[in-house]
Amino acid sequence: MTADVLLASAAAIAVVMVGTWIVSVVVADASIVDIVWGAGFVVVAATSLAVGDGWDARRQLLLVLVGIWGLRLAGYLAWRNLGHGEDKRYQAMRRRWGDRFWLVSLVQVFLLQGVLMWIVSLPVQLASTAAEPADFGLLAYLGVALWFVGLLFETLGDAQLARFKADPDNEGQVMDQGLWRYTRHPNYFGDFCAWWGVFLVAAETGVARWGVVGPVVMSFLLLRVSGVTLLEKTIGKRRPGYEAYAQRTSAFFPRPPKPS
Repeated sequence: MTADVLLASAAAIAVVMVGTWIVSVVVADASIVDIVWGAGFVVVAATSLAVGDGWDARRQLLLVLVGIWGLRLAGYLAWRNLGHGEDKRYQAMRRRWGDRFWLVSLVQVFLLQGVLMWIVSLPVQLASTAAEPADFGLLAYLGVALWFVGLLFETLGDAQLARFKADPDNEGQVMDQGLWRYTRHPNYFGDFCAWWGVFLVAAETGVARWGVVGPVVMSFLLLRVSGVTLLEKTIGKRRPGYEAYAQRTSAFFPRPPKPS
């Protein structure tokens, strides 16, 4: 049954990502993949619930956790991005590949993110096949608590940043208020906590512990690839006070700011 869940999840992801790619070609905007990133995990969790034969309550809890996280992220990015044109990252790719971008984007953007989605969600997929233990223990409660911390950081961090950007007086300024006073990336830290929390819930089943590669990959992406590292390559040039902010504020894990 484990193989059935893994294959069904892979098939569901393929349908979602290829379908999104077709839409992106039609509307000439690859940025929509960012919105579908969160929603795709919800599809995986729903597929795992439908195909898996593990303990019902665990599968349902994992769908709730992933569903709230994924739909919030997708909704926020849709509200923030739609109507503002294609993201600069994809514009740069489009210029580089020219007429071949439509095909290159299928592999390098949509299918690649689909593979990463399948890997990150492994704890959810594997846990859906486990009938035992048929109750929640300490790991599950700790996992839900950690997930809630992550959701709180993401939701508050995004809301605080949106409110800051909405004020014309803050144009070109550095956001160093609220959660952003304690970490330069509260939203990424929130993702980190949410997925390690999901893993702890899943890890009460022995088989899902093999899925630890999921939160490890998510952490690597957040810290070294598409998260902190990518964003901070250019933000110092766009925000004159960012260097001073970076010197006093933690890059990822929250802590009190250093004295100026």
